[in-house]
Amino acid sequence: MAKFEIIVGSVLGASEYVADALAETLTKHGHSANIHLSPDFAEINNNAIWLICTSTHGAGDLPDNIQTFAQQLSQHDLSKLKFLVVGLGDSSYDTFCYAAQHMENILTNAKATLLYPAIHIDVLNHPIPEDVAVEWLNNLLQSIQLSDE
Repeated sequence: MAKFEIIVGSVLGASEYVADALAETLTKHGHSANIHLSPDFAEINNNAIWLICTSTHGAGDLPDNIQTFAQQLSQHDLSKLKFLVVGLGDSSYDTFCYAAQHMENILTNAKATLLYPAIHIDVLNHPIPEDVAVEWLNNLLQSIQLSDE
């Protein structure tokens, strides 16, 4: 089965809850998952599938705990990396899920491959974002074949 590195960008903790629910779902499906609350490029397995799970802070900014990691990415060739994105945001802001979109852009610009369309969860419509994220992940796991390569 596949190995996942769940990289969390969080300010108030909602992304951490989502990451925990996603890790539990992956484990139930026989995959392994490591959660990184203070991500550092040197400590993350580049042969695993990265699952970016981030909220947006302020005026469309990345949460503080993921900013340094995002800067580290531009220094690497990630052409062999596969990744997924879960964004949390509030659609009443014009920067809705901008941090998730920003992370997706950084990774695709570094030649990483997005395995499945990102999900952007509006916390105004989904007060328990874990439920929506798990549903998305279950659909993903049914749609694409994942394995160690």
